[in-house]
Amino acid sequence: MKAVFLDKSSLDKEDLDFSEFQKLPVDWNVIEKTSASEILEKTKDAEIIVSNKVIINKAVIDSAKCLKLICIAATGTNNVDLDYAKEKGIQVCNVRCYGTNSVAQHVFTTLLMLMRSIPQYQVAIKKGDWQKSKEFCLLDYPIEDLTNKTFGIIGYGELGKGVAKLAEAFGMEVIVAAHNNTAAPATVSFSELLSQSDVVSLHCPLTPETKNLIDTKELAMMKSNAILINMARGGIVNEDALAEALINKQIAGAAIDVLVKEPPDNTSKLLKLDLPNLIITPHIAWASRTARQNVLNQIVENINNYLLGKSLVNEVV
Repeated sequence: MKAVFLDKSSLDKEDLDFSEFQKLPVDWNVIEKTSASEILEKTKDAEIIVSNKVIINKAVIDSAKCLKLICIAATGTNNVDLDYAKEKGIQVCNVRCYGTNSVAQHVFTTLLMLMRSIPQYQVAIKKGDWQKSKEFCLLDYPIEDLTNKTFGIIGYGELGKGVAKLAEAFGMEVIVAAHNNTAAPATVSFSELLSQSDVVSLHCPLTPETKNLIDTKELAMMKSNAILINMARGGIVNEDALAEALINKQIAGAAIDVLVKEPPDNTSKLLKLDLPNLIITPHIAWASRTARQNVLNQIVENINNYLLGKSLVNEVV
């Protein structure tokens, strides 16, 4: 039985334990990165395909005559033609709930950096401002506590709930809102969340309903001292609108882990900004070593179940 892992480098940086993966009784072809031009050749004989971001479309499925199982090394399923896979009787599974701690901790890492002006103080020290200070400490930039602030969450699934637990541990008041037809146990309306929150944190999927969910109108509804956090998907926030809001000091700051185009080019206005109240990280909120090991472990579990004729974990087709 042949199996192929199409983009190992998207998950592993030689720091994961592959011992259980290697014990699977299959003939593996593990590829660091498969290009679009290589995909048909690399998958043509595979019964099992593992892919994180490589597109598995109708052409790939038709070419892979032996294909029976597609394991997505992520929660999102947009890289696989699910309808066609179902039509062809091919099982598809994803991984879930693997990075809750990683995402939640990344949210509060960046939030605390903004609330306590850590970027500005780091620059000040490098410039020698502390060394020249007449006092024992430097108080040139605002420092705020999280306690008693209002933390608004849009998207109250596994990740939203994990973030809420940390917010409550910091003594914050958590409020939740749904938008349009998204399912969530809302405590306030969408507009109330925007106007009441000191922090707005996005944890909803990117769908036609949530594309540009945060745009010029929504940013104008937020407090001038509010911070926007997007660890979900880039298209949920209009990047141009957010850039203008930060430039004009319409909101106090933003922490962004995702952009519309990834990897990005230089067309994003956010990347062109040099502002201390904007933190951009390269889609790494999910990516602690523990979280990535959890992804690999779930893939192994699904393949084992497939080989034993058992039900798959997180089967989507």
